[in-house]
Amino acid sequence: MTHSSFEAQVDAYLDGELAAVDARELEAHLAQCPECTRFRDGRLALRAAIATHVPTFQAPPALRERIRAAAQGRGRGSRRFAVRNWWRPLALAASLAVVALGSWSLAVQRAAGDRLTDELFASHIRSLMPGHLTDVVSSDQHTVKPWFNGRLDFSPPVFDFAGRGYPLLGGRLDYVDGRTVAALVYGRRQHVINVFLWPAAHGPTGGPNTRDRQGYHMTHWTTADYTYWVVSDLGLGELQDFAQLLRQADSNVQPVTAYPGYDRDRGPATVFALRVHLEVGP
Repeated sequence: MTHSSFEAQVDAYLDGELAAVDARELEAHLAQCPECTRFRDGRLALRAAIATHVPTFQAPPALRERIRAAAQGRGRGSRRFAVRNWWRPLALAASLAVVALGSWSLAVQRAAGDRLTDELFASHIRSLMPGHLTDVVSSDQHTVKPWFNGRLDFSPPVFDFAGRGYPLLGGRLDYVDGRTVAALVYGRRQHVINVFLWPAAHGPTGGPNTRDRQGYHMTHWTTADYTYWVVSDLGLGELQDFAQLLRQADSNVQPVTAYPGYDRDRGPATVFALRVHLEVGP
């Protein structure tokens, strides 16, 4: 069974309308295909949301009588009148279902965004506890970047902004949104800045977008290659300056798409070529 044929039959399966042999074949496919299992679970969640949020309508007695009359064949003209009026409440119910489904989808997206924000905020707070800030302690980007080799399925860009007052302190592994991510740590006087990044799933977005959480600022943006979240209790203006430095540095990193086996959508390791400007003194 292919994914497309499964998706075409899943609603009939959930309604109990598939023949027994087809249902057994579909269940056997589900047992060995996580992707189709997630698709089925999504359909079940959608059905539950519709059942919970879409209102049900009790047909008025007059409508029930007209439907009975149409079913019993009480005249062609009467039947046409009954059927025409019978569609009106159905059209209204369908419209309400579309509105409810759109509202539910928006609520799911917002809930997912809030959950990710909560995870990142908790990871930042946890990193401030003794012994949790860094797995590799170094201000040298050429020490921190190679440390991630073999520990992640991507190669995060690492920069040092010590000359601008934001020194690199080190890095560590963290776990966010169901995957292992890179966490780069920077300092600004007595403040700690955590930079969480992982391969982007949907390409670049606008931004950066900033939100606050219990006195901490969280700045987020997505490039063609990476999703970035920057979290700190640093003043918002200085944190935005740091984010701008990071965005500018990242824009100067060029992915080598000719690297054998490179696949940005699946997120294997990426090799970078840096534009290096050398200035030779007299």
